[in-house]
Amino acid sequence: MTYDPIGRLLLTPVDREAPDRVQRLRQLGLGERPEPAFDALAQQLAHLTAAPYAMVNFIDENRQFFAGLHTPSGSGGERFMARDRGYCPHVVVRGKALVLEDVRDFPRFAGNPLVDEIGIRSYLGAPLVDRTGMALGTVCVIDTEPRRWGRAGLDTIKAFAAELIRQMCLGEDGGI
Repeated sequence: MTYDPIGRLLLTPVDREAPDRVQRLRQLGLGERPEPAFDALAQQLAHLTAAPYAMVNFIDENRQFFAGLHTPSGSGGERFMARDRGYCPHVVVRGKALVLEDVRDFPRFAGNPLVDEIGIRSYLGAPLVDRTGMALGTVCVIDTEPRRWGRAGLDTIKAFAAELIRQMCLGEDGGI
């Protein structure tokens, strides 16, 4: 377990599949460079949910890589983030969607540095699960205001993740 300077417990989940995921991502050619198609999908998801941030994110042992990114200022922004920051590593390890209407309501998530650094208040993410059952990463949206994502938000993010995996399968001989 890790503690920050003011004593809040930060719990990043143990990810036993990370080495296998890294190998799978390399095999698929994902997680190393920005993808314009993923940027377009992130922009579409941000527009669909009216969220200021949206990402297509692949996760290895130490970091997250935003292969698709939409920010309030457009599609530009930092593409890498440490694995112990943010909420996507939790989605990947759980293998199922995560809905946080106000991250400050959950001690496990309220201590994340992004809450104070960029003002994240709300998160909605779903895993990108390939045909082998491995979660390769996530598709997610975040907001700087608490959001009531509700069942409609959860259904939207899960459908978007399923459609993204379907499209990725079409591009890969033998399927992802």
